[in-house]
Amino acid sequence: MAVAALPLPLPPTRSLPKKPLPAGRPREWYIAHNRRLKTMRLAIALLDSGVYEPAQAGDRRIRATAERIGVHRPSDVTCRMVRSMMAYGR
Repeated sequence: MAVAALPLPLPPTRSLPKKPLPAGRPREWYIAHNRRLKTMRLAIALLDSGVYEPAQAGDRRIRATAERIGVHRPSDVTCRMVRSMMAYGR
């Protein structure tokens, strides 16, 4: 039985309201928090587009996915985190 390929992810139909981050944390906490959020968004977009293995997710593919979904260009550290997250889910 053949499985039909799904199209690329659609833009969200409605976005959730944003809540302000808690005040008083060190700057490094906010940087790490936002990096983890970006990592999750990118990993989900890659999985939705059919990239299931970390070896398939090179920096170029991750950055192209970021551009496609409207996320700022990820750093090398964020790209490594995306691959780590994909490997953890196996």
